[in-house]
Amino acid sequence: MSRTARAVFALLALGTLTAACQNGADGPADPASAPTGAATTSAPAPTGEPTASASPTGPSAANTVAVCREVDRLIIEGSRRIAADSAAATRRELTPEQLNGQLKGSLAKLADDVRAQAAKAEDPRIRTLVGDAAKQLDAGAGATSPATWMSRSFVGIPEKLSRDCHV
Repeated sequence: MSRTARAVFALLALGTLTAACQNGADGPADPASAPTGAATTSAPAPTGEPTASASPTGPSAANTVAVCREVDRLIIEGSRRIAADSAAATRRELTPEQLNGQLKGSLAKLADDVRAQAAKAEDPRIRTLVGDAAKQLDAGAGATSPATWMSRSFVGIPEKLSRDCHV
């Protein structure tokens, strides 16, 4: 496959990824779109005994929404930056090694940004989910062929976050 064909494929994949991320932004992470009357999984506590469970409207819920939205924004912006860099690299006719180096740097920066959001998450489940996404991005930054990694693995990250990153 020619370098131009690979770049076009990468741009198409990233365009699809960006669209998926933007569609996911209206998903469960948006409290206004949560179904009304949703059942809870916790049983009511006996009367007279205090409960240790967190309220779904407490600071943890607000923090989860903020963290999930910021991670979504970072993934979208990172995808756009990678697509723009790939297009510019094609015009400049970078060698495969130069293109790999550029892509690895972009993925490493994105992983650091996502990891910073994981550290801000108050909910341990969200901290783990976002931290795992950062680890996956690290794997892409360390891959022999980050472009191949992106077409196979990167596309699954926003889907998982969109599905699981919510209160």
